[in-house]
Amino acid sequence: MLDVLARFANGVSRFASLLASLAAAVLTLAMVYEVFARYVFDAPTAWAFDIAYMSNGAVFLLGMAYVLREDGHIRIDVLRNRLPARVNDAVQGVAYLLILAPFFGVLSWIALSHSWRAWVRQEVETVSPWAPLMWPFYLLIAIGLIAMTLQLAAEGLRAFAGQRASATKEH
Repeated sequence: MLDVLARFANGVSRFASLLASLAAAVLTLAMVYEVFARYVFDAPTAWAFDIAYMSNGAVFLLGMAYVLREDGHIRIDVLRNRLPARVNDAVQGVAYLLILAPFFGVLSWIALSHSWRAWVRQEVETVSPWAPLMWPFYLLIAIGLIAMTLQLAAEGLRAFAGQRASATKEH
């Protein structure tokens, strides 16, 4: 069961990271175009700011589960390095599975609710002259949060089982 959940969580994290890569490419292209349009043609775009904050936010939220999967988050190991491995695993299991996964699960539900409401109401960004639809941005947030929730659950179960994340990663 653990292997099935871990494979599923890893797959969702990988999919989210691919979306993050796409969002980074969109951000880069939009900023290059904006600089070119602004300084060469003296014609700034109405949409560059919106694309920038949406893409940048999406990159971070969509990438965080993959970073957890790869054990790339920064942490302070002063206390952790002095504890026995079983204690470390138990602390990590409790933190990931019983504290953080439920918290991110609630955030995921809220983000999905916002996405659905924005889609139904055709909500637009009200302070933007471009006024883009908001549901795609909210949906990317929800996907990132769901991926993080699943990855936290998988890593928490791995910790309780005494398995190192690096031993079960798929590339």
